[in-house]
Amino acid sequence: MAYFEQPERILLRVNVSYMTLTVVLALLFNLLPWHDLVGVPDMAALVLAFWCVHQPRRMGIGIAWFVGLIMDAGNGALLGQHAFAYAFLAFGAITLHRRILWFSLWQQAAHLLPLLLASQALMLGVRMIAGGAFPGPMYFAGSLTGAALWPTVTFILLLPQRRPESVDENRPL
Repeated sequence: MAYFEQPERILLRVNVSYMTLTVVLALLFNLLPWHDLVGVPDMAALVLAFWCVHQPRRMGIGIAWFVGLIMDAGNGALLGQHAFAYAFLAFGAITLHRRILWFSLWQQAAHLLPLLLASQALMLGVRMIAGGAFPGPMYFAGSLTGAALWPTVTFILLLPQRRPESVDENRPL
């Protein structure tokens, strides 16, 4: 079992400023000019889903809605398109967070894939209702890439919370 798949590790408390930094960095990643390329994951959705699974009391639907509005304004998309999809994604991740955390990282990615696909389908549905054209089935490749990145994202985002490997004989934890 790999270092980051050890469920018996006790994590430190998460820092809210670190959560904010990761969401801002994911937003900046999404606002780069490659959002029209095939297979580029929606990092904001992935980071929001991660924090909703791991910290459901600190990251919620309202924050996801706000991040979605920023994405809509930044991409020039129909206002509310990303907000609706991110709020749905946050609701699904918070609802399933206890179930998801019982599984290994690849099984967690398999649980997250339908949420990411549904989020993208909602964005596409809103765009098509507003008169947009169907971009083709490769539009959903970003969700597959995002699910494949789930173990790496989990490892990176949990790094500051990891306790050191050294064991103190006077403290059992």
